[in-house]
Amino acid sequence: MPTVKFEPDATGHVAQPAGVIVLQEWWGIVPHIEDVCRRLARQGYIALAPDLYHGKKTLDAAEAQHLMEGLDWARATKEIQGAVKHLRAQGCEKVGVVGFCMGGALTVIASAHAGVDAAASFYGFPPDKGAVDAKAAPTVIFFGEKEEYFSVPDAQAWADGQRARGVPAEVVTYPGAGHAFFNDTRPEVYRKDAAEDAWARTLAHFQQHLRT
Repeated sequence: MPTVKFEPDATGHVAQPAGVIVLQEWWGIVPHIEDVCRRLARQGYIALAPDLYHGKKTLDAAEAQHLMEGLDWARATKEIQGAVKHLRAQGCEKVGVVGFCMGGALTVIASAHAGVDAAASFYGFPPDKGAVDAKAAPTVIFFGEKEEYFSVPDAQAWADGQRARGVPAEVVTYPGAGHAFFNDTRPEVYRKDAAEDAWARTLAHFQQHLRT
């Protein structure tokens, strides 16, 4: 830990906090994402959810689809990079990223291009595999067995490639679960057993790579 001096002529040791970027689903910054930030804060992390829709959010699937299709992914990646820089400027020695669905895909991109120290993606992977053809941060990716929107084989192949580069990377698949299994505000898709296990693995992943 770094040593600091303070009045009157004393010294002490400061434990630098770690930060985590939280990346939204296609709904925007809705209460579920705010709750994820609070969960991380209770674990001692500084949590920051960049508003990639710039004030827009919805609970309507058709409108969410429209918002996601209108997202400038290059701009979003730059905004995530800016969020990482902001947390480091606030004193976070290490920064992680976690994201869900659309945010999960962006999490993998951030792992490869945003200078983070660890990443956890929930049911998301970039459709353009070339966008993440680079050495990434240690990454874990979670899917339900019944994933309908993203390619689990592509994510597994990417993780294999990262391990070949010496980077810890893992894809975890939960039997019987589907897309969005972690979202406890949507009882039609929420799977408590899978959600609790994935969250425990995420915290352990961040503990290993952000705090040790």
